[in-house]
Amino acid sequence: MLDERLKKTSAIVRLLRRPEVGAAVAALAIFAYFSTTTQAFLSPAGVATWLYSASLLGVLAVAGAMLMIGGEFDLSIGAMTGTTGLIVGVTTTQWGVNIWVALVLALVVALSVGAANAYVSMKTGVPSFIVTLATLFILQGLNLAVTKLITGTVSIQGMADVPGFDQVKILFGSSFSVFGMDIKVSIVWWIAVTALATWILLRTRAGNWIFAVGGAINSARQVGVPVVKVRIALFMTTAGAGWLVGMLQLFAVSTVQATTGLGQEFIYVICAVVGGCLLTGGFGSAIGAAVGALIYGMTLQGIVFAQWDNNWLKAFLGVLLLMAVLVNLYVRRRAGDRS
Repeated sequence: MLDERLKKTSAIVRLLRRPEVGAAVAALAIFAYFSTTTQAFLSPAGVATWLYSASLLGVLAVAGAMLMIGGEFDLSIGAMTGTTGLIVGVTTTQWGVNIWVALVLALVVALSVGAANAYVSMKTGVPSFIVTLATLFILQGLNLAVTKLITGTVSIQGMADVPGFDQVKILFGSSFSVFGMDIKVSIVWWIAVTALATWILLRTRAGNWIFAVGGAINSARQVGVPVVKVRIALFMTTAGAGWLVGMLQLFAVSTVQATTGLGQEFIYVICAVVGGCLLTGGFGSAIGAAVGALIYGMTLQGIVFAQWDNNWLKAFLGVLLLMAVLVNLYVRRRAGDRS
């Protein structure tokens, strides 16, 4: 009897097994719909707008997808964008700290929080969903209370007057023209982060470890995978992504609110699931998560261009999440039957 590992599979089956296929089909359908129903959607300004919206969420979604593949969640990632932006804003405008030092300080804080989330979850056995939910509330409270205590308000103004702001803005807040479109540098960061994450997941030992930890943690331990180190690294990655998006937002508009990032806790999860990630871990794609963010960006701006009620966005996201879970389950079962 032929070993099933040696069986040949058809090109269709191999295609269906790719996590991002469903998201790609959905993205094409949404693109086609809004392209034919609203003129502004395909205008240079329109394309630049929905790409920018997708890029900010895309960075978080890709990092979050890697964590989900590893079998964990981080609900504090949205609040982290506001926390890191506030750290840079407060230290530079209120205390005169060098802007580059402030950037590094904010990154260190973010990575430390990410490592702490991983350590508490793994040391105590408390699900990361609960641990990071607690971190979310802690960061929310600190963002509001500490910012108001130091500045008297819940926002930071005057970043553009900080020495070195223009130099840092080139990295995080600049834009350039492509085919008449004003492309934000965040889109470049989004593509770079997606490419790097894809390379790690598909071409490195660390990528194999991530899939192994998320798919079968006990087996991973038995074959020598450093489970603790992998999960700490993944939580630090999501926290680092929160820092990056915080900087992209801060230097794009030169201001930050204490409420920045709130309400985004589950949207990156939706993007990752739409992109093919399983909630149980061990399966997913960075490219799929990026496409999921693209779907969100196109829908968010498409609804505006079509002059719909914005409240339809949340309903759409809920339907999209449910359909993505069902389609991913169906496709994987069909692919398994045909192999």
